[in-house]
Amino acid sequence: MHGVTGENRRFLFLQGPHGPFFWRLGKMLRAAGAQVWRVGFNQGDRAFWHDAASYLPYTDLPEAWPETFAGHLSTHDITDIVLYGDTRPIHAQAVEIARDHGVQVHVFEEGYLRPYWVSYERGGSNGNSRLMDLSVSDMQTALAEAEMDIPEAPAHWGDMRHHIFYGALYHWFVMFQNRQYRNFRPHRSLSVTKEFQLYLRRLLLMPAQAADRIAATLRVKYGGFPYHLALLQLEHDSSFQMHSPFSSMTEFLELVITGFRDGAPPHHHLVFKAHPLEDGRVPLRKVIKRLAHEHDVSDRVHYVRGGKLAKLLDHARSSVTVNSTAAQQVLWRGQPLKVFGRAVFDKPEFVSTQPLEAFFAQPTRPESRAYRDYRHYLLETSQIAGGFYSARGRRQLLRQVVDMMLAPDDPYEALARGTAAPRQQLHVVK
Repeated sequence: MHGVTGENRRFLFLQGPHGPFFWRLGKMLRAAGAQVWRVGFNQGDRAFWHDAASYLPYTDLPEAWPETFAGHLSTHDITDIVLYGDTRPIHAQAVEIARDHGVQVHVFEEGYLRPYWVSYERGGSNGNSRLMDLSVSDMQTALAEAEMDIPEAPAHWGDMRHHIFYGALYHWFVMFQNRQYRNFRPHRSLSVTKEFQLYLRRLLLMPAQAADRIAATLRVKYGGFPYHLALLQLEHDSSFQMHSPFSSMTEFLELVITGFRDGAPPHHHLVFKAHPLEDGRVPLRKVIKRLAHEHDVSDRVHYVRGGKLAKLLDHARSSVTVNSTAAQQVLWRGQPLKVFGRAVFDKPEFVSTQPLEAFFAQPTRPESRAYRDYRHYLLETSQIAGGFYSARGRRQLLRQVVDMMLAPDDPYEALARGTAAPRQQLHVVK
């Protein structure tokens, strides 16, 4: 007797993370008995898909995509689509059409509890996730039935350099090998050439930027002043673009600096922590310096370029963000948090509802028990150990995710109904 198989399942892959993860995932789905196809929109997509027979190049204008996609669903009798992120135009249109056709939508994203996990959900992610409509009490009820221990963080997968490398390689293919896809339009505002230059620049400048980051972190660490953290994210990231009230990062920076000026005690400082993949397309340091000068707080405002968050969080009084998943680390430490965008962790039990000035003056602390239950719920449902970019991370991810994709229930339903597959016991490497 067989358990979960891919028999009678027909998967259509759209765009995925840079690198070979989608190809490896498709191979394993085939091994489980499913049929798999991949739509490619540029040579970067094609380069990482190694089976011409199952590859479907899309070379038409963007306006023709909805009709072409609906045709693929019908021609290949598709039962499931698989994509990375659900907000870029080609994916948002595909999700809507798939729902109308009764096709299951599998969405991968960077982990809500990154860097040790990735997110796997059905229907939507981030602001479109089912988590947006689940209360903490709903989660606590599901966990009470499950009676499971909280999984520990696994070893680090070493994804960051691989992430940057595959990003640069992907854009190289699009720049120099994209003749077949003359109608391709990137979902971001920058040209492919500029994207490639930014990835290459990051690779070349990593040593110098690391030295700058270390120096800035030490100035904060040994400054001896109380400080608040502003957790920045990429302005072109879908969570910022689609699930926040801001049209630019500058708007958020000015709001935070104004709130800090009006609310924080005069001996407190403000530290802006850039995203690890910040590539300079927005001159954050220059904008922050200008705004701090205009609001007369230049001597109390600092900028730290990328890097790990833990060292800065250990001594922070509070944190503010639009909707960065780095906020999960703030809540895990039991520190006050203020958010401005739609986020799966924006629950009244542990995210402050204070006006910004009042938050900087005297922030309220989260309910630590409520957050721990929330985190436990994520680890038993949509968060899967592993990573997209390193070989080690992909191996770990594939051990779990294929069975979850083939299961009849989505991760949240599976926990509530008691059908969730057991999670692997992973431990921290000392």
